Amino acid sequence: MTLSLILSCLWVVASAIVAFLPMRRQYVPGVTLLVLAPVLIVWLGFDYGWWLAVIGTFAFVSMFRNPLLYFYRRARGETFGTPE
Repeated sequence: MTLSLILSCLWVVASAIVAFLPMRRQYVPGVTLLVLAPVLIVWLGFDYGWWLAVIGTFAFVSMFRNPLLYFYRRARGETFGTPE
C-alpha cells in the first residue's frame, strides 16, 4: 500500500469525523480537507492511474458540492441573502 492511498483513507475517515461535528466547528477542518483533497486526488492519479483520479474527483465533488457551489457563485459575483 502506498503512502498516497494511506493518506487518502485517513482523509476519508477525517471527513466522516468532521461531518459529525456541530456546524460551527466544521469550518476550519472542512476547509483544510477541501484544500487537501485535490492534492491527494492528483497524487493517487500518479500512483494508480487517471481512472482512479476521475473516480476520486467525482466523489470529492459529490461530498463538497455545497461549498464548491458557494465558491463558484461567489467568484461569479452573485450575492447571497440570509434565509428567512
